[in-house]
Amino acid sequence: MSDIWPEEETEEDSASSASRYRAPALDKGLDILEILAEQRGGLTRTEIVREMGLSPSQIFRMLERLVARGYVMRLDGGDRYALTMKLFLVANRHPPLRRLVAQAQPLMDDFAREMGQSCHLVVPEFGTGVIVAQASPGGHWEFRARIGGQVDLFTTGSGLALLAFQRPERLTETLGLWGIADAEAQLKTLGPKLEEARRDGVRAAPSGQLVGVTDLSAPVYDPGGEAVAVLTCAYIEHPGDAGDEDRLKTLAKLRQVTEALSFTDAGEALSRIIR
Repeated sequence: MSDIWPEEETEEDSASSASRYRAPALDKGLDILEILAEQRGGLTRTEIVREMGLSPSQIFRMLERLVARGYVMRLDGGDRYALTMKLFLVANRHPPLRRLVAQAQPLMDDFAREMGQSCHLVVPEFGTGVIVAQASPGGHWEFRARIGGQVDLFTTGSGLALLAFQRPERLTETLGLWGIADAEAQLKTLGPKLEEARRDGVRAAPSGQLVGVTDLSAPVYDPGGEAVAVLTCAYIEHPGDAGDEDRLKTLAKLRQVTEALSFTDAGEALSRIIR
């Protein structure tokens, strides 16, 4: 078997793995997907070639295969390409994430109806937070986060809560596993905010993205005591609300939901993947 399977790597040679086990065709396909993921209106083949710095012949077959497999589509049948929803659907078929969302959704719906506030569930993925579920209150209007949307870990309420509720002594290591390197300077700056959230067991602060919104975030813990997800309510004060009293009630209800979701089998399985 030694002529088929590579020998187990030692720590000494693991640093060279990326160059030793290269798959250029796969890299090109992933590059195309990542480039298109940043473009709302898609790109032409010429624009993709320019972004990748390669010749048209090097990406033509790869692009056509992505179209054939349903990951990329031609807009209006022309020469402009965009991502389909297939990557999102594939990700949500993943059993631990699907189980966590299935457990969370009815609790989130109850929260939204009872408190008259929306909420969304965020998990870490590839250096960002990804919204995997959301719930809105009844009524003729709603404020909601988009499922599949990405949130920055260092500037959003959900992202900061994900950072705060990891073990402080291994946070740099955790970020490395999430795909973020050299974050020491950012973590040093954010230190007091993260410590305050750990002390309170929740994070409550004005939104950094929307004026008049208070981000309330509570962690969903895995059995090891680290946040595998965060439930965030973008709290909006309505006319007739009792100010701080209603906000505290909302925060208490949010914690009830996350406590019910913490330490579950789904959280444990998801933890093994994101660590």
